[in-house]
Amino acid sequence: MDHKEKRFESDIETYLLASGGYTKGLMASYDAEKAIDLSKLVEFIKATQPNEWQAYNRTYPKDPIAHLYKRLTEEINTNGLIHVLRNGIKDRGISLKLCYFKPSSNLNIELVNKYNSNILTCTRQFTYSAQNRNSIDMVLSLNGIPIVAIELKNQLTGQSIENAKTQYMYDRDPRETCFHINKRFLVYFAVDLYEIVMTTKLAGRDTIFLPFNQGSGGAGEVGGAGNPQNLNGYTTSYLWEKVLKKDSLLSIIQQFIHASQKSVKVLAKDGKESIKKTDHLIFPRYHQLDVVTKMIEDIKLRGSGQNYLIQHSAGSGKSNSIAWLCHRLANIQDEKNQPIFTCIIVVTDRRVLDSQLQETISSFDHVFGMVETIGDKKTSQDLKNAINDGKKIIVTTLQKFPVIYEEVDDTSGKRFAVIVDEAHSSQTGRSAQKLKEALADTQQALEEFALVENNEENAMSDTEDELVKELLHHGRHQNLSFFAFTATPKQKTLEIFGERQADGSFKPFHIYSMRQAIEEGFIHDVLLNYKTYKMCVKIAKNTPENPELPESEALKAIKRYESLHPYNLQQKTEIIVEYFREITSQKINHKAKAMIVTASRLHAVRYFQEMKRYISKKAYHDLDILVAFSGSIKDGNTEYSESDLNQTKSGQKISENQLPEYFHSDDFNMLIVAEKYQTGFDEPLLHTMFVDKKLSGVKAVQTLSRLNRTTKGKNDTVIIDFVNSAKDIQDAFQPFFESTLLDEEINVNLIYTTKAVIRSFGFYNDQDLNKFNQIYYQGTQNSTALGKITSLLTPIQNHYLNLSEEDQFKFKKNVRNFVKWYTYITQITRMFDRELQREFNFLRYLEKVLPMKPAEKVNLDDKIKLEFYKLEKTFEGQIPLEKNTNQGILKNSKSVDTSKKDPKEELLDQIIDRINQEFVGLISEMDRVIISTLYEKTINHQQLKNQAKNNDFKMFFESSFRNVFGNIAEKCYEEQVNAFTKLFQNSDFYTSVMAELARETYHTLRNSSQDQIKN
Repeated sequence: MDHKEKRFESDIETYLLASGGYTKGLMASYDAEKAIDLSKLVEFIKATQPNEWQAYNRTYPKDPIAHLYKRLTEEINTNGLIHVLRNGIKDRGISLKLCYFKPSSNLNIELVNKYNSNILTCTRQFTYSAQNRNSIDMVLSLNGIPIVAIELKNQLTGQSIENAKTQYMYDRDPRETCFHINKRFLVYFAVDLYEIVMTTKLAGRDTIFLPFNQGSGGAGEVGGAGNPQNLNGYTTSYLWEKVLKKDSLLSIIQQFIHASQKSVKVLAKDGKESIKKTDHLIFPRYHQLDVVTKMIEDIKLRGSGQNYLIQHSAGSGKSNSIAWLCHRLANIQDEKNQPIFTCIIVVTDRRVLDSQLQETISSFDHVFGMVETIGDKKTSQDLKNAINDGKKIIVTTLQKFPVIYEEVDDTSGKRFAVIVDEAHSSQTGRSAQKLKEALADTQQALEEFALVENNEENAMSDTEDELVKELLHHGRHQNLSFFAFTATPKQKTLEIFGERQADGSFKPFHIYSMRQAIEEGFIHDVLLNYKTYKMCVKIAKNTPENPELPESEALKAIKRYESLHPYNLQQKTEIIVEYFREITSQKINHKAKAMIVTASRLHAVRYFQEMKRYISKKAYHDLDILVAFSGSIKDGNTEYSESDLNQTKSGQKISENQLPEYFHSDDFNMLIVAEKYQTGFDEPLLHTMFVDKKLSGVKAVQTLSRLNRTTKGKNDTVIIDFVNSAKDIQDAFQPFFESTLLDEEINVNLIYTTKAVIRSFGFYNDQDLNKFNQIYYQGTQNSTALGKITSLLTPIQNHYLNLSEEDQFKFKKNVRNFVKWYTYITQITRMFDRELQREFNFLRYLEKVLPMKPAEKVNLDDKIKLEFYKLEKTFEGQIPLEKNTNQGILKNSKSVDTSKKDPKEELLDQIIDRINQEFVGLISEMDRVIISTLYEKTINHQQLKNQAKNNDFKMFFESSFRNVFGNIAEKCYEEQVNAFTKLFQNSDFYTSVMAELARETYHTLRNSSQDQIKN
């Protein structure tokens, strides 16, 4: 068995020559100084463009090849090799192609023959330099131009890709002509028996290599870094068997590789700023190439009308993946060589269009005017015009569709590909519904409706009925394909866009997991260095009063008091600022930044003020902070806004739009946020996050992931959490660590259950619905229509206001559920239920006019005081996430639940006691069992029931409760000696328990007897 590296090299060559579309390359005709094999290039031009070459010879009769090289070099130096390969060159009116790409159809035999005339060569031991005899293991050239370099290593001979990377960094001089970025080589691969990495730019020791692996579970499947086992050959054979084959490589050159320039501000020693531009060449990572290719292949097989969910983690290069998909979809043709899609629309549900996304898509535009961006300065009418004018690629926000959905021209025969950026629950709402109404071709739905109605003639006449028109837009449509990208899919996202499996569950079409992104080093693991703190506080009454208060609101009021207490903010501010100075400021070459996540706008303002005070007091002149929140907030008599508080060192106000730029600068170190910037904010210099807000689910993942972006010099991240436990965060991240599945489809018939609950109140009938819908669908709205509709709803409002608080909650919650559920289920299926649509129209308006009793505002600031405070570290280290588990399975609702917790009235003493128990933990679990047992026995004691009914609390306690409690306690002790020993050993405990239970028992029994009297 020959296991040497040469054998590895030979096996790859054998495949490429036999099955890859290559011929064997020889060094004899290669000019190392010019870094090109001109004889191969001329051979290609003569074969594919004989007339042009003759004309070129007439123009340059003395030395046409020398002139060709001169003009080629000029074009490459000006526009880059990738541009020249795609567009060719012009010389004195003569156009010459450097290569031909595969035509979209086989109808033009001449173009097919020209494509087949491309000369791809595979050259082993490629001696690239005129200065030395250094060689690259394997080089792939296109028509004489070297474009792919491959260094091969073999673990069986003691080497790996690490050795290949070292070769590229230290043995390949970037000054050599062939190594100039976008001049010759377009990509450099380092390959061993198990892994592949790549780069597009050699920069000595600063060369950055990216993994080009499939993932341990296979491309698009659950897994981590690395590659799956290949029982049929080399583990890394996918590189030459899939990526480097002729059709694939030329497709990558034509449709994927992207050249760009990045501008960076450089500060000179004299303080002057200048702009430094650097060239970048983007070669698709394997998962990007794989997901786009697989979706295009699936569309060619199944046509339009399918939905695709792409669960790609942060760090996956989503903007590039979307841009590549856009342009592939714009050019894809069916078997009749007709375009499959009329228009590609990229939709984001953010109010402000993602600037990175629109810039990336526009920069990939190989045909001028192909991309229309409906940005912040454009209106919904611009979107309408772009669709009606037949623009091929449109980038817009979701919120513009409800304005123009009725104004889009007839979509019959038109097919749309809708790419959804960050697909979340907004895709189940009214804006998404209006997008469908704007674009859907309803002919197929009309035919289905005719079958349901079992009377085609009647159904056809109903097409003028506005209600039927709305029904026809429900469900999926054959002319609409959705491509939804997200790292954190929810239940609804999975059901709308995911793939239904044989067992009824739903899964994404393609996966690039958080786990794989972390293991490949594209994002940081933000759970690696996690610290949690617990506040131990004791609250005491500061009033002789003992008012009865709603439990939930009182608890909120006390927690709010505690969280905003100046002492609390002072302690946390000291921890935050000193940790930043001691640790964070030393990170990322002293450029690291921090974010403080707060619970509300008021918290953000108070933190801002306290941190400003602390920094000033300590004279920390190297620290400055910014704050971010929406709108304005009053604190006392003063109103604050973000732009009021944020100022430059010279005192100039910083606008909301300027904040990200100023935060990135060296002038500011920390950013305090309240909701804002917790999602969709990419600042690679963010290193540390201080969390003072309850987080869960998707929101926790999105917020903490603000830290995960990589940048040069960033080796780790830190999170210090004052509110959430390590278990809370683990539970939030686990479902999105590998892949997220949905257990089963929603039971759409629950909508009828909800309707029945609403109708059971008897507030309206079918006649009311018919009156409402006659006005609603009357056509052109007259001056009395809105008034008539609101008048129809008035009696229902009156009935609603006469309900008890609990029934008001139940009615309004069911109305809201119906509206929300119906909007959702009609995204996934066509109900064809006229009555249900009428009910929806009616309830959608009714929901808006039903008042909800506001929660009782409880302010206890002057009734309580902070008696004890301690901030205690409870966890430090890595929060581990499990691999290869089924914990990523989300579950759909199985029933309609509109229950509401009973807002018990509790004594202020008891509420304070509960808070103290929560934070200090004075009572053990065994003590709780004792109290629970005694409580159950006292509230069911008949004598106590009678006494509570007829006496005040003092009489109830002295005449009955004290003796009854003693008897019950003694009996419990006899039955469970061990459990109840503490009750009799500790007289203070006995007295405390008796007193608390007396109040609670009296309170419960007294309310119960009064309810019975009312009934």
